[in-house]
Amino acid sequence: MRVFILLLTLCISINVGAQENIITVKSEQEQDSIVQKDSIKTWTNKNKVGLDLSEVTFVNWNAGGSNSISALSGFITNLDYKKDKITWKNRAVIRLGGNKQESQKLRKTDDVLEISSKFGYQKDTLSNWYYSARFNFKSQFLHGYSYPNRDNPISKFMAPGYSFVGAGAEYGKNIEKMSLYLSPLTYKGTIVLDRDLSNAGSFGVEPAVYDDNGNTIREGERVRSELGILITSAYETNLFENIDFKSLIELYTDYVNSFGNVDVNWELLVNFKVNDYVKTALGSHLIYDDDISTYQEIDGMQVEKGPKMQWKQILGVGVIFDF
Repeated sequence: MRVFILLLTLCISINVGAQENIITVKSEQEQDSIVQKDSIKTWTNKNKVGLDLSEVTFVNWNAGGSNSISALSGFITNLDYKKDKITWKNRAVIRLGGNKQESQKLRKTDDVLEISSKFGYQKDTLSNWYYSARFNFKSQFLHGYSYPNRDNPISKFMAPGYSFVGAGAEYGKNIEKMSLYLSPLTYKGTIVLDRDLSNAGSFGVEPAVYDDNGNTIREGERVRSELGILITSAYETNLFENIDFKSLIELYTDYVNSFGNVDVNWELLVNFKVNDYVKTALGSHLIYDDDISTYQEIDGMQVEKGPKMQWKQILGVGVIFDF
């Protein structure tokens, strides 16, 4: 009897110990699972701040010249969401630049406010196509002038403002580096909130109508709406060590007003990385909008010359911080 009780006690002790070990192992597995789940972030945020400076000073310089200083500051923030087959990318860009020469007032050299959002749904992991919807808004902060004329601004905040809203499909095997977006249904809104600019018909809006005495019969429109096709292509690669290349081109044509006349927005950027904080950037920005006419002053009169290609080139050396 004593032997039986001893064996029974021993079996119960072994069984309890085994159960404790199973519980312990299970608890460790659950903890590993929790750690793995926590390590998969659905939201990521990246920010970048940069400042480019250039300065020229002349002292008894025989060839002549004008002292000047230029600055270009920029801020970019990205907030992205990714889970399973869903991606949602949000981006905001702010740039301001100016130039000051000793015999002139401060002049604006760059002024950008841009907000964009892109939603994508991947049908399956084997396909490189995404169902996609996009929103984009562009404007500026400060008045723009046709220097040296500072009396009549040719642009202001929300004059113009551009908005794009559309849905379509996006293709990209390595979508972070190369993508092609096709939207057969995209709304484009051109906003000109300044009354003087809207009455003048700036940026393609309908101008005001006046009678023979110069009285306003109808104010110029402040919003021009278009519905058309949008195609965008983005490409990014590493050319050489510490040299990156980026290209973004947007092509848009309106169904109703001028189908076949394509608006072009093409940006190229080459970054030369010196180290983690110092970089050199060479950029090009080309714009053609069939709705925007240029003007030339002839004998004191502004004569319309029709739409022309717009081009901006940027070269800067500065510091940049990622966080």
